[in-house]
Amino acid sequence: MVFLREIGKSEVLGLNRKKDKVRTHRQMTLRGAAVEAFKSSALISWRSNGKLQQTIGGCIEKTGTTLHSGNQSTVRIWPELAGKGRYFDFNSRLIPASIDFAEESPLCTTLRKDGHSVGTVEHLLSALEGIGVDNCRIEVINSDNDDPSAEIPIFDGSAREWVEAIEQVGVTAAMDFNGKSCDKVAPYLTQPVHVSKGDSVISAFPSKQISISYGINFPQVPALSLQWFSSVFSTDSFYSKQIAPSRTFCIYEEVEKMRSAGLIKGDSLENAVVFSISKGLMNPPLRLPEEPCRHKILDLIGDISLFARNGSQGLPVANIIAYKGGHALHAEFVRQLSGTV
Repeated sequence: MVFLREIGKSEVLGLNRKKDKVRTHRQMTLRGAAVEAFKSSALISWRSNGKLQQTIGGCIEKTGTTLHSGNQSTVRIWPELAGKGRYFDFNSRLIPASIDFAEESPLCTTLRKDGHSVGTVEHLLSALEGIGVDNCRIEVINSDNDDPSAEIPIFDGSAREWVEAIEQVGVTAAMDFNGKSCDKVAPYLTQPVHVSKGDSVISAFPSKQISISYGINFPQVPALSLQWFSSVFSTDSFYSKQIAPSRTFCIYEEVEKMRSAGLIKGDSLENAVVFSISKGLMNPPLRLPEEPCRHKILDLIGDISLFARNGSQGLPVANIIAYKGGHALHAEFVRQLSGTV
C-alpha cells in the first residue's frame, strides 16, 4: 500500500534544487568528456568548422554480395543522437568505427572487438564521411548466423550506391538527449605528418582547406602505369560526383593468386575495374578520368574516417599527398594523427 501526503513548499524547493544540482553535474560531466575527447595536441587543433553534427533522415537497408567471402549480408543504417558517432552493431555487439579497433587484413579494412569483426568497411565509411553523416548505428546481418565475422557488401565496387541511399532518405541535424543540435568540430593539422613503408608514402601539411593528391604506379601494366589525381574538397557535392562513383580495381593476372589465398571470392567484372598486363582495360569504359586514383582517395577517406570521435569530422583539414598507399599505410597515418604510434 502506498500512502500519499501533501508536500510542503519548502520540500518542493529542496527537491528542485537537488534536481538542478544533478542536472548541472551531468552537464558538466558531459562537457568535460567532450573537452577531453577533443583535446588539441601538437599535431591537431580541434575547432568548430561552422557546421552542425548530422545523421540520416531515415533507416537505410541494403543487401548484397560481399567481396572476399562471396556471401550475402544485409546492412541497416539507423539515425543516431549527436555525439554518438558512427558504430557497427553485429550480433548485438557494438564496434565503434574507430582506429582503436582497426586491424590489418588483406585488401580491406577490418574492425574487431571481443572476438567479432566487420570487414570491408572502407567504402561505406567513406560515403558517410564524404556526405557528412557523423552519427549513425550500422547494423550488419550475416547470412551465416554462427559466423563471428561479417563483411559489408561490395555492390559495384564504389561508394555510389551508399551515397544514393543516403541522399534518398536525406541528411538532417542530429539532436542530443535534450533535443538540441551540436556543433561539429574538425581536426586541423598544425604540423607536417609523414608515414612511409618502402616506396609507399603519405605526407600531410597544414592547410586552410582539405585537398588530397594520390598517385599510383604499376609499370608492369601499361594501361595503368603512373597516374595522379588531385582534388580540393571545396563543395559538399564534390565527393558524391567526383569520388564516390570510382570503382575498386585489380590486375587480371593476379586474380587467381588472390582467390587461391581465399580472397575476393565475390569478385567479378561487375564490381571492379579489371586491367590486364597484356590486354589492357578489360571492362571499359572508365566512369571518370584517373578512376583508379580517385578510388584510392575514396579508400583513404574511408580509412581516415576512423579518426572521427563523438560525432566529429574524421578527415583532417590539411593538404594530403599519398603515393602507392594502401589500407595498412592509411591506418598507420591515422594512428600517427592519434598519437598512438
